[in-house]
Amino acid sequence: MSNEPTTAPEPADAGSDLVINARVRIPRSALKFQFTRSAGAGGQHVNKTETAVEVSFDLANTPYLGEAERALALQKLRSHLTAEGVLRVESRDSRSQLHNREEAVQRLIELLRQSLIVPRRRRQTRPTRSSVEARLQHKKRRSGTKQGRRADHE
Repeated sequence: MSNEPTTAPEPADAGSDLVINARVRIPRSALKFQFTRSAGAGGQHVNKTETAVEVSFDLANTPYLGEAERALALQKLRSHLTAEGVLRVESRDSRSQLHNREEAVQRLIELLRQSLIVPRRRRQTRPTRSSVEARLQHKKRRSGTKQGRRADHE
């Protein structure tokens, strides 16, 4: 068996959509799975089977997001993207390829979900009258303390 990554057929639930939020659904067919041999604990099993999973999603060219959503996701996920705008998520924690596949898909869903949250605009507020007065009183006290320390002051 070579050390080249392979692709495998989709599991039985391959037809179901990934629900990102109320507006965005992505079909599993839009994801690409790649499998490689995992490193680390696991003994001979890990040396003979390809359990590590990498899920790829072409975020830059996906028709499943609107322009504004795509731009927001590309901006927020730029550290996770390749130069071509492909989002890649890896999982190699489990000895089971199925568990790694499910975990990688869940990580991808969570990354996309977080990236599509539009931050609220900060509403500018004014300090309260009492906080302004307290600040000015504090400044006067500090000023008086420092004036008392000056050598030329009598």
